[in-house]
Amino acid sequence: MAASPQAPVYVQALIFLGAAVIAVPLFRRLRLGSILGYLAAGLVIGPFGLGLFSDSTSVMHVAELGVVLFLFLIGLELNLSRLWAMRRDIFVLGTAQVVICGLLTMIYPLLLVGRPWRASLIAGLGLALSSTALVMQLLGERGEVQHPHGQKAFAILLLQDLAIVPLLALVALLSPVEAAGSDPVWLSAAKMLGGVAAVVLTGRYLLNPFFRLLASSGAHEVMTAAALLVVIAAATLMTYVGLSSALGAFLAGVLLAESSYRHELEADVEPFRGLLLGLFFISVGMTVDLGLIARSWPLLLGAVVTVTVIKTTVVYGLMRLLRDGHEVAIRTALLLPQGGEFGFVLFSTAVAAKVMEQEQATLLVALVTLTMALTPLLAALAPRLARTRAAPEREEHFEGARGSVLVIGFGRFGQIVCQLLLPEGIDVTIIDNDVEMLEAAERFGFKLYYGDGTRLDVLRSAGAGRARLICVCVEHKEAATRIVELCRTSFPLARLYVRAYDRVHALELVERGAHFQLRETFESAIAFGRAALGELGLSPERVAEVEEDIRRRDRERFALQQQEQGKNLLAGGDRLYTRPVPRPEPLTHPQRPGVALNPAERAEGEAERNDEGDTER
Repeated sequence: MAASPQAPVYVQALIFLGAAVIAVPLFRRLRLGSILGYLAAGLVIGPFGLGLFSDSTSVMHVAELGVVLFLFLIGLELNLSRLWAMRRDIFVLGTAQVVICGLLTMIYPLLLVGRPWRASLIAGLGLALSSTALVMQLLGERGEVQHPHGQKAFAILLLQDLAIVPLLALVALLSPVEAAGSDPVWLSAAKMLGGVAAVVLTGRYLLNPFFRLLASSGAHEVMTAAALLVVIAAATLMTYVGLSSALGAFLAGVLLAESSYRHELEADVEPFRGLLLGLFFISVGMTVDLGLIARSWPLLLGAVVTVTVIKTTVVYGLMRLLRDGHEVAIRTALLLPQGGEFGFVLFSTAVAAKVMEQEQATLLVALVTLTMALTPLLAALAPRLARTRAAPEREEHFEGARGSVLVIGFGRFGQIVCQLLLPEGIDVTIIDNDVEMLEAAERFGFKLYYGDGTRLDVLRSAGAGRARLICVCVEHKEAATRIVELCRTSFPLARLYVRAYDRVHALELVERGAHFQLRETFESAIAFGRAALGELGLSPERVAEVEEDIRRRDRERFALQQQEQGKNLLAGGDRLYTRPVPRPEPLTHPQRPGVALNPAERAEGEAERNDEGDTER
């Protein structure tokens, strides 16, 4: 029996959660990724599967909040300076991708299917847009959001989110129907600028005092409600002025990226984001009409191949033209061949404006969904296609790997660690998955093994089960955390020393079971400050006292944050020096003797000095 909109909400929730809990672990076990699991779950429970739900549109409207929250979290990872540094990729690469892909893709419906040029143009431009939700989810699962190809893909996706506004305006321009009650262009532009200005000013001047006031109340649930309020308010305002809700949430996140409450907000929003984003992919899967695909499979198959080839080729070609490397270009291109969620909005608007027929829009929605389902498989091929010619020659073999210490990662950090171990005759096994690094190290005489330390089979082959000590020296914090989880589960007898990216990562590592962690810049900053104090004239004894005081305060602050399980980074804030500490000035001896101002005082002073001399004798 279908779960109608009038059915109790807990029945609908039961169906959604049950489908996700069954499908997602199954697809992850098959190495197909969680997104395909969500899509398959939606297909099964949707109107074209078991028919447990008859309307996927209402579900998608609610689930789009997951996309909004996701963009907010992405914004928290950036700031205005980093966004400005990405301006070339956003406006040059992103704009060229949308325009060129749109014009090339429109040829398929225009010439091969015989659609009108207006409908073909909107179809091409709509298919040029990719799925921000899907791509960022894929990057997040693999810990590649901050990698070069992750940043390039995000820049293109951000421009595509901005492009939906002129594309909707283009639909209105091409429409044969006169829009009733529409605002003049100047008024629409003024509304958009006013909305953006309102979000920027609110984020810059009001949100920090607002969260400070709420934090002082000590009610954690109020902070969670406030975080959701900020995201939804920004998204609603952007929708009202004609921009995308995702853009509003992203902008709010960017403005809070340097806030003291950034990590608290991230922790509060993350659970809602995960559930609602999963619901969004389920709702996309519910739109797949298997009957339509069966009737139109030659047309859809040709369209899937055409869109995938065009978008992959254009993105790769543009990036190479802009002098990006082969690896970054191919990884980025294979992340963006799908249609996106904003295509659904554009196609439905085109139908309402009589630019496109409903039958064509239905086929386009099926096409977008199919390309979404194909993307995780293409992205899985990217590492193989991205390898340089030397990479395939490097095989994972660990003959002779019998070291009592296993070092994972031989970058700047790992090299220094090994310099301390090797002079003492300690047998060290070193693994790294950077082929160029291995070849450079071998030229200096090091013996390294090629392997990915985030894989359990590689760790076993490298001798992690026999090692007394495992040193995790990798650069990326997601990889370090993954290795810690594997080692604590599979090699519980080995001691685990880990390089931490920052304080938040260090707290996470301790929680996951690391026996020792060290923030990668802490000791170098201490040494730098020690040298600075010496240069300013402080005695070595005083410098040592200051250093010990700072270390003690840091240990105490870290312990307090551990007690809060890393959820309150403000814990122990009183251990930080935030301004110069006033100190009394030392007494100094006069540089010249005093001089009497009259003869009587001079004679009295001489008599006193003579008396002091007699007493000393």
